[in-house]
Amino acid sequence: MQYTTLGNTGLVVSRLAFGAMTFTAGDRSLGAVYKTDAEAAGALVGQALDAGINFFDTADAYASGQSERILGAALKSRRDEVVIATKVGFRTGTSLNQAGLSRRHILWSVDESLKRLATDWIDAYIVHKEDPHTPLEETLLALDAVVRSGKVRYIGFSNWSAWKVAAALEIQKANGLAPFTHGQMHYSLLGRDVERDVIPMMQRYGLGLTVWSPLASGFLSGKYTRDNLGDPDNRYSGFDILPFDKEQGFKLVERMRGIAGEHRASVAQVAIAWLLSKRAVTSVLLGASKPHQLKDNLGAADLALTAAEISALDAETVPAPVYPNWFIDNLVDQPLAQAFGE
Repeated sequence: MQYTTLGNTGLVVSRLAFGAMTFTAGDRSLGAVYKTDAEAAGALVGQALDAGINFFDTADAYASGQSERILGAALKSRRDEVVIATKVGFRTGTSLNQAGLSRRHILWSVDESLKRLATDWIDAYIVHKEDPHTPLEETLLALDAVVRSGKVRYIGFSNWSAWKVAAALEIQKANGLAPFTHGQMHYSLLGRDVERDVIPMMQRYGLGLTVWSPLASGFLSGKYTRDNLGDPDNRYSGFDILPFDKEQGFKLVERMRGIAGEHRASVAQVAIAWLLSKRAVTSVLLGASKPHQLKDNLGAADLALTAAEISALDAETVPAPVYPNWFIDNLVDQPLAQAFGE
């Protein structure tokens, strides 16, 4: 297993992490995702620990909190050895205030997560989404409070826009508040949007990047075909939230099969190894729900793609240019006089 520190902190985490979103004790509200019971979850956590993973991720909203309960129980005997991340922000109850990033909801939610995880502290507490209804300053003061209380060690963000993270960091710095240390964002060969603004912002501030859905909800495992994509038993039948061109995706997978064959690896390992080759990436969350899937994914830690293979995959999946990025990029190598039309 490979290890690194989380952003500009001294917290050591494995570069492959384990995501517990599939864990459930009966909640089937998202049946395409919530499908791993406690017994199977315990086996997967043990398998991850044996492989050297020390970084585990969940959220209060996953399976109505059942994911946190199951993960906490599975890690109880190894708590001092592991790093646990959980999240806050999505709705967790019917009350009007049981959602969002208000001070009330954050302070209530952190205590509820601690109970479910059966732990005295949360290593990484992550705001799961933006909250347009709560002042940013209120959210940041509440996050600072849970850090100062000792309930949380580090804080992060997930699914936030680059400008809002930058604004938050400047507020935190100016007021001596606990700072964001990392962001958990979607990043894959079929979803490279973070390269436009999020990653440059993270590099500017020294933040870590943890990646969710590195296989694009399993599409980059290579198991899907044009014929079976809509089968009721697979994730895409009930959880198709990632906006990418499926036809382009099938062509990419065929290209990846060739690379995988050269290394006697799987398509999924190529997808994860590509992410691990990126300097901005701290850790990649594995969301495997079966032992053979996890075993395969773990093999990515030992797969070293060549520079030529990485470049080929980069070229195959270049994100479409957006403004003002394309304007800025077009001027990078232009003499100053030419840029001003002189």
